[in-house]
Amino acid sequence: MTLKRNIGQEILEGIDSIREGIGKKRVLERPNIVAIRQELDLSQSVFAAYMGISLRTLQEWEQGRRKPSGPATVLLRIAQKHPEAFVDL
Repeated sequence: MTLKRNIGQEILEGIDSIREGIGKKRVLERPNIVAIRQELDLSQSVFAAYMGISLRTLQEWEQGRRKPSGPATVLLRIAQKHPEAFVDL
């Protein structure tokens, strides 16, 4: 014996879930790179080395001409929230 699916009901439940915000994505603000670097008291060249990026890339991030990628943003958040872990990497 097989159960019949009620596709219409499943669609309505999905719509209700969306309205309730289930599975809602969070929009994260980009970290303030200059403030993070200054809080760590690091020069641009040293901070870029810790991040594994070129000095030019860091300068472009700080000036807003480029944005860090997802993984770089995560590393910046670690630097912001756990500076001791960042400098120990």
